[in-house]
Amino acid sequence: MVIIDTHCHLDAAEFDADRDTVATQAHAAGVQTIVVPAVQYANFDAVLAVSQRYPGCVAALGLHPIYSDVHLPEHLALLRAAIERQRPVAMGEIGLDFFVPNADVTKQEYYFTEQLKIARDFDLPVLLHSRRANDQILKQLRRFGIQRGIAHAFSGSRQQADAFIRQGFKLGFGGAMTYTRASNLRRLAAELPLEAIVLETDAPDMAPAWIQHQRNGPQQLPAIAAVLAELRGVGFDDIAQATSVNARAAIPALAALDAPPAIST
Repeated sequence: MVIIDTHCHLDAAEFDADRDTVATQAHAAGVQTIVVPAVQYANFDAVLAVSQRYPGCVAALGLHPIYSDVHLPEHLALLRAAIERQRPVAMGEIGLDFFVPNADVTKQEYYFTEQLKIARDFDLPVLLHSRRANDQILKQLRRFGIQRGIAHAFSGSRQQADAFIRQGFKLGFGGAMTYTRASNLRRLAAELPLEAIVLETDAPDMAPAWIQHQRNGPQQLPAIAAVLAELRGVGFDDIAQATSVNARAAIPALAALDAPPAIST
C-alpha cells in the first residue's frame, strides 16, 4: 500500500551525506509521494532540484515565518516569478509563529498575508506553519478566501481543528502523535473525522518516539501511519488509503502523479 508524506524537507543539509539512500528507502517503504516545502528564497533552487531528481518528490515554494528576519520584500516578487516559471504543487511553508522568542508579529503577518494573495492569484493550496497562532491564521484565511491546504503539524484545540476543517483544510499529523505523553494530540488523531487527516514526517525534524532526538526521515512514515491506525482502531491499509485520498484533495496536483519508478543508483 502506498502512502503520501505531505511535508518533508528532503533538501535540508542534514540529508546532504545520504539523500539518495534516504529517498530510495522511502520509496521502498511505500512512500509514493513526498511534498518538499521551501522555507526561504535561498533554498528555492534546492527544493526544485530535489523535486526534479527524485521520482515522487514534488515542490512547494514559500517563505517560512521563522525566517522573517531573512526575507526581503523583493523575495515576494521572486516567489511569484518562480511560481510562474515552474508551478509548484502548493505554496509553503508559510504561516505565523508566535512561539519563537521576540517574534516580530508585524513582519510575520506582512509576509503571510502577501503570500496568501499570491496563493489566491495562482489558485494554489497552502501548507501552513502555525505555533500559538491558529486563530490569527484562520482569520487571515477567511479574509483572503483561502479554502484549500494543510495545517501542518497541527497542535491546536478541537474547536480550532473544526474551524480549519470548515475552511476546507486538512490537518497534518506526524511524529509528535507517536508520543504517549501527547494525550491531546492523540485524542484528536483518534476522534477527528478521518477524511480531515493527512500524514507527514517534517523530516529531518519531529522524529517519532522510536528515534527520539535522532534525524527523522520519510521512510518513517509507514510506522507513523501504523500508530494512527492503532489509535483509531482500524487497519493500516485503511489509514494509508484514506490519508492518500485526503492529501490529493488538499493538494490537487498530486492526483496527476503516477506511482513513481524506482530510483536509479
